[in-house]
Amino acid sequence: MTATITTGAAARSPHAADGSRVFLRQTWAMSKRSILAIARQPALVAPSLIFPLFFAALGASSFSKATNLPGFPKVDSFLSFALAGSIVQGVLFGSVTGGAALAIDIEDGFFDRLLASPTSRVGILLGRLAGAAAFGAFQALFFTLVLIPFGVRIASGPVGLAVIVASGGITGIAIGGFTAALALKTGSSEAVQGSFPLLFVAMFFSSAFFPRQTMQGVYRRIADLNPISYLVEGIRGLIVDGFDTVYVAQAIVVPIAIGVASIALALRMLSSRLAAR
Repeated sequence: MTATITTGAAARSPHAADGSRVFLRQTWAMSKRSILAIARQPALVAPSLIFPLFFAALGASSFSKATNLPGFPKVDSFLSFALAGSIVQGVLFGSVTGGAALAIDIEDGFFDRLLASPTSRVGILLGRLAGAAAFGAFQALFFTLVLIPFGVRIASGPVGLAVIVASGGITGIAIGGFTAALALKTGSSEAVQGSFPLLFVAMFFSSAFFPRQTMQGVYRRIADLNPISYLVEGIRGLIVDGFDTVYVAQAIVVPIAIGVASIALALRMLSSRLAAR
């Protein structure tokens, strides 16, 4: 009987390994499709690259003397202060594009064709989120490299820059989970694109544009509760102060926590859509 059990386990093991390899290949194929879709449609992603830089330049020219206010962190320039907000702002807006692309797949029937094929349902979602992660990491690196010639210095060095890029990728997954959930719930690209104002409000009521130390009243209380504040402050600390484990934790753990919630919601919306078919 022992030999029989061992043989049975050995027989099942290759099938499990084959299943895992198939799942990884399918997810990788969907990831490549998502990334290539972003690269082939620059008109859709350009706003999430241009507008954050525009806001950073506008803030640097309008609020350059704000760095002298009591409570304002010591920075080389307002542009150094604004870089973290620009990164998170760009990633948030870029995630809307990824969610809208998933909604378009649903609208034109491609999503249903994927479901009719022997493709992992979870792999479809993970592939789309992988595209959001790649774009988020690219945005973090892009904004940093563009602003370095204008006097921005990364105090934490190359290691800190690597953490910032990783944070951009994880944040892309985290926010992409919410936009994917909305796409799966509504099946409407217009509804996903309509979430843009909500993301902007979430950014506005955080410390992305001004430090919490200079805020008062309700605005300060909302910013204290807003997880985006802690994400931005972690990235900002790596830029202006140097490498510190607290900043690394804020830049990495906060988006991971948001991502756990958003991916769970997206998986639930995926299950609901599959059950309704």
